[in-house]
Amino acid sequence: MKVTYPFSTRIKIAADIVVLFLIILFVHYWKNENEYFLKGDNLVTILSCLVLWFISARFMGLYQDYRETPFSIEWVSFLKSLLLYAMISAFAFILFLKDYGFNRTEMILQLILLLIFLPVQKIVFRIILKKLKTAGHLKRKVLIVGAGVNGMDFYQQVVKRENYGYTLTGFIDEESIQSLNGSYLGNISDIDKVLAKYETDDIVVTKTTDDTVLQRIVNIGEKEGKRVRIIPDYQRFGPRKLSIERLGTMPVISLRNLPLDNLDNKIIKRCFDIVFSLLIISLVFIWLFPIIALLIKLNSKGPVFFRQERWGLNNKPINCYKFRSMVASSRDIDESGKYQQASKNDPRITKIGAFLRKTNLDELPQFINVLLGSMSVVGPRPHPVPLNIQSKDSVENYMMRHLVKPGITGWAQVNGFRGETKDAYLMKKRVEHDVWYLENWTFWIDQQIIIQTLVNMVKGDKNAF
Repeated sequence: MKVTYPFSTRIKIAADIVVLFLIILFVHYWKNENEYFLKGDNLVTILSCLVLWFISARFMGLYQDYRETPFSIEWVSFLKSLLLYAMISAFAFILFLKDYGFNRTEMILQLILLLIFLPVQKIVFRIILKKLKTAGHLKRKVLIVGAGVNGMDFYQQVVKRENYGYTLTGFIDEESIQSLNGSYLGNISDIDKVLAKYETDDIVVTKTTDDTVLQRIVNIGEKEGKRVRIIPDYQRFGPRKLSIERLGTMPVISLRNLPLDNLDNKIIKRCFDIVFSLLIISLVFIWLFPIIALLIKLNSKGPVFFRQERWGLNNKPINCYKFRSMVASSRDIDESGKYQQASKNDPRITKIGAFLRKTNLDELPQFINVLLGSMSVVGPRPHPVPLNIQSKDSVENYMMRHLVKPGITGWAQVNGFRGETKDAYLMKKRVEHDVWYLENWTFWIDQQIIIQTLVNMVKGDKNAF
């Protein structure tokens, strides 16, 4: 999907690049008074810094639209961007760029100056933008087609707040609406007369109408040199993150936009999964495995590992591995054919199994699943196949959980919805948390979940049984 930025955001990106470029020049000339910097290897350093900053800032959300948010939120994104830039720059310079005209002192000074001047630049940008809008230089007059829910929402959220540079021309609708206090300008069929009478820059269509009427609005608008925008009425499907992409020559609207659909996010998450699972396997699993295996064997007869088929990404079956925590002869299906979830004081759980489940150590073998790519460190917990079949038709959005890889731990688990889901409410809340996670994923949310999981392992979880 093509990444696009509003004009104001493109200006901010350019301003960041200019400030960083000037800081690099200043730092170098301050340390090397008479040496010409814009040559040879030094250009590699400059270009590397600019690219690394853009990657860091984009990844941390610094170039989102902050027109409706206080500066404190943008400031937090800036601090995270600066921290990431410092880390990856240090890594890059140590391994690749140490011979390209930049030393550690210059790098530290650059970060200090960035910490001072970039926030100042962003505050000045906000002030200038606000003054230009107040003076009316950036105002565009908008005619809203449709005075229903969508039309009024657009007016309240976009036009009335003025942060998006719109001022209201008026509304047109198929029905006369006197409550608009003089802003009702006529019927949709009279749009040509309205455009001739009232000054308008943009036409925003917020009302679902038939193709003939919509085509007439577009034709008349473009004939008069007006920009036409259409807001599809998809709020009836619930509050979702919509996205538009182009497949071939066809624009396609996705009703559920997931951060992990983006290739760069997938790469970041997969790289973290590989590094983290390798660390756990080499530093913990390799010496803890023989101890746990011996305890399992001494406590009950049967294999050390428990293997169970579950559903992974896109509902595809995966083999999920755990340390066996129940007696080998235990059954998953009861006499009535219903799946038996593990419950408190479950007689199938062995003594060592109870300890493993309480401390989450029974999940350690799943880092092998992560390394092989069938699971992730963080994601919705994979359920046994019978539980999936039992829940997919009775719990809303249940199958949406499988749009991302399942995880060893997840947002639902650290928020208290782990273990047995003995009634529909508990499963509903678990699914709600899982769907929230896949719609709002960030690298930092994963780190938060991992830390909270470790905390819960130490202090204990009442639902771990």
